[in-house]
Amino acid sequence: MTTAQALPTTALGEIRVGAQGYGAMGISEFYGDSDLAESRATLERALELGVTLFDTADVYGAGHNEEFLRDFVRAHRENVVLATKFGIVRKAEDPAYRGTDNSPEYIRAAVEASLRRLGIDVIDLYYMHRKQPGVPVEDTVGVLAELVAQGKVRQIGLSEVTGAELRAAYAVHPIAAVQSEWSLFSRDVENTVVPAAAELGVTFVPYSPLGRGFLTGAAPVGDLPEGDIRRTMPRFTGDNADRNTALLAPLRAIAEARGHTPAQIALAWVHARSAVHGLSVVPIPGTRSRTRVAENIAAATVELTAEELAALEPIGAQVAGTRYADMNFTAVARE
Repeated sequence: MTTAQALPTTALGEIRVGAQGYGAMGISEFYGDSDLAESRATLERALELGVTLFDTADVYGAGHNEEFLRDFVRAHRENVVLATKFGIVRKAEDPAYRGTDNSPEYIRAAVEASLRRLGIDVIDLYYMHRKQPGVPVEDTVGVLAELVAQGKVRQIGLSEVTGAELRAAYAVHPIAAVQSEWSLFSRDVENTVVPAAAELGVTFVPYSPLGRGFLTGAAPVGDLPEGDIRRTMPRFTGDNADRNTALLAPLRAIAEARGHTPAQIALAWVHARSAVHGLSVVPIPGTRSRTRVAENIAAATVELTAEELAALEPIGAQVAGTRYADMNFTAVARE
């Protein structure tokens, strides 16, 4: 396994960040229980190895994730670029419920709540987590532009938008970053939003760049704990899981030949998208292990050959199952 080297930097709007970030969602829920002491140590290790972009959202753990990051962010405020999000609404009485709210009143209340939970004065990158049907993205960005003018937000981001929506938003106010799932298993963003981001100079922040762990080569279902969100995802269940596991053969072969892990090759593929599409790419893999975070960071300096990229190219078109059971919650449903 390749060990971590100095992490290169890249542009995130007007800010320079480490070329790989950290997604904190799994610390609070979705992937089984967390060892919070090890999770905090993992944050420290990531920063030590050059990660500066740390990503959270108000919906992760119903505020717990932001609260957990508070002490870490405050201790390293000068070196941490903090991204959080608004717009997904949940109900305590229905854990499966996912709604959206992009109303001005909601956004203004959400930013104040996030600032309070995080214990900071300004959010470096504030994302619209999901677009609310019927609410023009231009209206939402107009409210976010007010937050920038008020000094509560430094830069604006969008998550799971289409190329047309990104262009419409950018016409109102510069957009620093767009975040969507992007990996060897999830390439729908290459249809419209990646070209739009490249054209506008918007940084792309891929979430779940390891296919929610599938691309690490770990058993897709058998070892998942009860309550793990992946048990509800089509790619991890039934015949789809078996078919998708078979697709990992070239990934494993390249990893073995190069002396890397499958996860490192999968992340190196995501980093390679920067040159392929001509835009800044900052993936945000999540882990709760110091060992894994060092492994992930090392992938940022792994360069794949043209032959290796060609061997990996067919995988995306063969993946069985959609990203979510309900794809209405993604940009693909609006394209």
